[in-house]
Amino acid sequence: MKALLLSDLKHLEVTDFDRPTIGPRDLLVQVRACGICGSDVHGYDGGSGRRIPPLVMGHEAAGVVAEVGSEVTGFTPGDAVTFDSTVSCGTCHFCRKGQINLCENRQVLGVSCGDYRRHGAFAEYVSVPEHVSYKLPEGLPFEHAAMIEAVSVAVHAVARTPIQLGDTAVVVGCGMIGLLTIQAAKLAGCTRIIAVDLDATRLDRAKALGATVTLKGNEVDVPAEVRALTEGRGADVAFEVVGAPPTVTTAIESVRKGGAITLVGNLAPKVEFPLQSVVTRELSLFGTCASSGEYPACIDLLASGAIQVADLITATAPLEQGADWFARLYDGEPGAMKVILDPTLSP
Repeated sequence: MKALLLSDLKHLEVTDFDRPTIGPRDLLVQVRACGICGSDVHGYDGGSGRRIPPLVMGHEAAGVVAEVGSEVTGFTPGDAVTFDSTVSCGTCHFCRKGQINLCENRQVLGVSCGDYRRHGAFAEYVSVPEHVSYKLPEGLPFEHAAMIEAVSVAVHAVARTPIQLGDTAVVVGCGMIGLLTIQAAKLAGCTRIIAVDLDATRLDRAKALGATVTLKGNEVDVPAEVRALTEGRGADVAFEVVGAPPTVTTAIESVRKGGAITLVGNLAPKVEFPLQSVVTRELSLFGTCASSGEYPACIDLLASGAIQVADLITATAPLEQGADWFARLYDGEPGAMKVILDPTLSP
């Protein structure tokens, strides 16, 4: 089969690759859509340590079941499916508690690190366990279904956050996950959502997807503006969706006393933050990682139109254009958001 292989740092090539074998409880899926994730773009230069060549990346995907293992009972060839990027073991302490994203033996599709290498879905076929796979409703486009992984990250982050009906939320960072977080926070009951970014185009998208106020972070004092909009108190909750010291500080300083901040962004491995402000104002900090069982709900949210993804897809392209799109996204192509690769398209 053909696959887009990271053969060296920042070097991708379409190559002939061994078709995956499947175990008794696995599905072999013909990939029809796979999104280029920001973590792939940030990682393919070796900076994250989680994309060590040689590796077939890709973990935001959907397709059609081509084969099923001998013990699979819930799927048959021809089923349209998507699958969780997190491959949990199902037997450890955290899996038994339902916290599958914290699995002690967790692997992630399309990731290669010091502990494991698991090839992903930038290929004609990928093997995935039955227990992380989900059927798609009729009519849901594959390129939209490939966005369910990103939607689940936003939905899980919102589920981690103590939101009450009528709350004001600040979302710092309006990239892909930030824009999905805005939509999920609105569905959870936030009636005022303040979006913060440096990019005017992203702020326009945020407004179109449910933000009530947008603030350009390099032009205004964001915490002061948030307080002015909330009778001097600050927002009830904030989502930090970048993962850098300045934006973490902005999120913390934008909430009221007793407020909550959920840290979604994961760009920098370490950040400084205003400890005294957190302690003296009795703030709550929440970390959030991937998703934990929200896939069925996210499928319903997309199928019903409650969460919109169509306008977030910049392009759909064949695998042969994958290397070019990676380079363009790595260089920060203006206006680019999500690029979907479809191995069935002709170059």
